[in-house]
Amino acid sequence: MAFVGNSAASRDIAHMIHPYTNLKVHETEGPTVITRGEGVFIYDDTGKQYLEGLAGLWCASLGFSEPRLAEAAYAQMKKLPYYHIFAAKSHDVGIDLAEKLLKLAPVPMSKVFFANSGSEANDTVVKLVWYYNNALGRPNKKKIIARIKGYHGVTVAAASLTGLPNNHRDFDLPIANIIHTDCPHHYRFQQAGETEEQFATRLADNLDKLIQKEGPDTVAAFIAEPVMGAGGVLVPPKTYFEKIQKVIKKYDMLFIADEVICGFGRTGNMFGTETFGLKPDMMVVAKALSSAYLPISGVMMTEKIYQALLTESEKIGTFGHGYTYSAHPVAAAVAIETLKIYEERDILGHVKQVMGRMQTGLRRFADHPLVGEVRGVGLIGAVELVADKKTRQPFDPKLGVGAYLAKQAQEHGVILRGLADSIGFCPPLIITEAEIDIMLTRFGKALDDTYAMTRARGLAAA
Repeated sequence: MAFVGNSAASRDIAHMIHPYTNLKVHETEGPTVITRGEGVFIYDDTGKQYLEGLAGLWCASLGFSEPRLAEAAYAQMKKLPYYHIFAAKSHDVGIDLAEKLLKLAPVPMSKVFFANSGSEANDTVVKLVWYYNNALGRPNKKKIIARIKGYHGVTVAAASLTGLPNNHRDFDLPIANIIHTDCPHHYRFQQAGETEEQFATRLADNLDKLIQKEGPDTVAAFIAEPVMGAGGVLVPPKTYFEKIQKVIKKYDMLFIADEVICGFGRTGNMFGTETFGLKPDMMVVAKALSSAYLPISGVMMTEKIYQALLTESEKIGTFGHGYTYSAHPVAAAVAIETLKIYEERDILGHVKQVMGRMQTGLRRFADHPLVGEVRGVGLIGAVELVADKKTRQPFDPKLGVGAYLAKQAQEHGVILRGLADSIGFCPPLIITEAEIDIMLTRFGKALDDTYAMTRARGLAAA
């Protein structure tokens, strides 16, 4: 395909680098240029409509045309377009947002630190864990345990927490003091005949052994998404977090819940922490905090962590961390309005009303010859593709079967995410049952296309 003249596609190729993109292929195939959004739908520069089945990047919870968020941003722009919160400065919208978040927190939290993305917030978490233990006189207690296939961002520290190989390869990651434990995916990593509960017990035992191997006095924290997003929408097996949290408590470690994807209604509760009975010391929020209309994130922390920060900053003379745009007033105003909409429109009640339609609809694909597992909770889910249902044999990653399906889905008018050979679903929270049906119908067509391709190439079992 040739891109000529002053088209958006040609200008894109000439000037932009795209995240998570094969840059060489992009130069040939070019971009899909999105020009507008309406509800759960987006439109490209040819006018073609797509149902956005991943809410952008797991984030546009209120869809793509909520006027109240635009109005909130404009009003704040006219009042106070920017101010910082360094050196004891503050502003009313930042204060209001912090108060609202702490009231929403499912476990007692004391303070909020604001950043601009989930990556920045998780990068901050790493620094806080280290700062906290220095304040307590434990300079050796610095290692943070994350999980294989976990996703926590792409800054140097956050990408180190992330447990995906392509986020480490040739970036010289992970950094020191970041280690990884088992991925809690029962379908893929169970031993023969192992129940979910037995699998969870084994993973908790393995975590205990890892801590013992590293030295309990060196291990500081454990970080986890309630549902693992970019790793394949992996829902924890039964009793997993109950058993993992016992190990964390046993070794006096901090527990960080990464709620960047799960927060604000995605799992059928306001936070994934509630859905899975978590008791974290820190909670990281972003994405749906502002329905992604403006960048903002936050780290909520308990009083014991804050007190350690207080003591250490008094000793040093400052808390030497922060961002130019921490608690940016326009982003904060949009976040406040987003939280108001969640409450006034009972978005959580709506999610509970429609999530069964999506989960039941997804599970209708379980018998498809290309489908190994269907999983999900609330309004998040995944369909995992396999070469052989009986043996659960995956496709060779080099074949790009999941990517092929995602591309075919786009051809049929639905945007989904290929997570290796799992296809992720995470539509805006405002989606209706009728729109869920549209999403699944278009996905079904792409699934059949993909099966036909694999059969024609001799890649899938009969």
